[in-house]
Amino acid sequence: MITSSILLVEDEKIARENLTHVLTTTGYTVTATGSAEEALRELKRKEYDLLITDLMLPGMDGIQLLDRVRARHPLTIVIMITGHATVANAVTAMQKGAHSYIAKPVKLDELRLQVERALEQHALSAEVLRLRKIIAQGKSDFPLVGQSDKFSKLKKMVKQLALMNCNVLIQGETGTGKELVAQGIHQLSQRSEERFMAINCGTFTAELMDKELFGHEKEAFTGANRGQKGILEVADGGTVFFDEIGELPLNMQVKLLRVLQERTFLRVGGTKEIPVDIRVVAATNCDLRELVEKGEFRQDLYYRLNVVTLEAPPLREHHEDIPVLVGHFLEKHRHPGQTIHSITQDTLDILMHYPFPGNVRELENIVQRALALGQGPEFTPDLLPEEVSHVQPENPLPTLEELEKAHIRKVLAASAGNKTQAARALGIDRVSLWRKIKRHNLE
Repeated sequence: MITSSILLVEDEKIARENLTHVLTTTGYTVTATGSAEEALRELKRKEYDLLITDLMLPGMDGIQLLDRVRARHPLTIVIMITGHATVANAVTAMQKGAHSYIAKPVKLDELRLQVERALEQHALSAEVLRLRKIIAQGKSDFPLVGQSDKFSKLKKMVKQLALMNCNVLIQGETGTGKELVAQGIHQLSQRSEERFMAINCGTFTAELMDKELFGHEKEAFTGANRGQKGILEVADGGTVFFDEIGELPLNMQVKLLRVLQERTFLRVGGTKEIPVDIRVVAATNCDLRELVEKGEFRQDLYYRLNVVTLEAPPLREHHEDIPVLVGHFLEKHRHPGQTIHSITQDTLDILMHYPFPGNVRELENIVQRALALGQGPEFTPDLLPEEVSHVQPENPLPTLEELEKAHIRKVLAASAGNKTQAARALGIDRVSLWRKIKRHNLE
């Protein structure tokens, strides 16, 4: 696990040592300096996730340091600390790109909260930069965006399946990104240089589906003045994605089954068997086994398609991916003239508690709406749809403090109250544990 790196600039020795101790015991890697000039030399040596600097420093002050850092190290987030808390100083620091502004004497809980939020912003900015580079290259090496445990497991499965040539069935609610999962399988496979063709089985009649999939010969029907290739022929060597496969008409199910068995097909109006080499990935938001039992879906086709099943999780099961997804959609959909480049923490808090019945697709629509309506540089709560901003969470996510308190209580119980054993289990010293116990009122 990579620990976040913090560069601290504080000319007062006692304050510098105290802040270093607090941040280090919280779990961060801290490098402390006493001047802006020394901090700039340190930044030349390595990149830092977060810079915390006093405003009043000998020589170059905090505002001047902020200017230098924003120009040379744009990914480094800056928090300003000062004992000279004025509105003018705060406005100047924020206008020049500071993440937040803390007045002395520093309240430790406020410091921890601001550091946590700043590092979340750093992670989001780093991910956006990575995605921007991918977009600039013209082709995404992997279309799935998310870093949560659940989504990481899905991406791992996609990478494994991509190396195989079997058919795959993707299950998931509407809007969960099933087509992106299919694209990921294709792009990481040996078929990636060939075509990826998608067809929504619920948007065509059986007759139109026939023509779309298999193509037709000249004069096969009225108005067919020339022959035309279908999706299967165009995708030869590549991947065909059947979205909402449960809505495929029964007569088309028979024809698709034949393609999977024989690896040949006939154009509409044709008599010549055309060989085809395709990989089939299908997706559904319904229970295919239930459709099989009702006689609405062929059992033999179900088993042909369901060699391996993947589950595309609903967004409510990986809410921790929302910040990264928002950054991705801001980058993806922002057009010239649209000013929003980031999202405020209060907006993000609202989104993190919203249940998202429309899943990732709904989140993407929300971001597009904000880009269209926004006038400033940030995605603020007033740009959220009413049904999102007014929903109160039934089960709000616990804060970091609440999680820490619950975990310490659990470890203490398991250690029968033995603080030495508990500290060892938590990976901290006994003094740090004692402070946390006092802070959380666990005695």
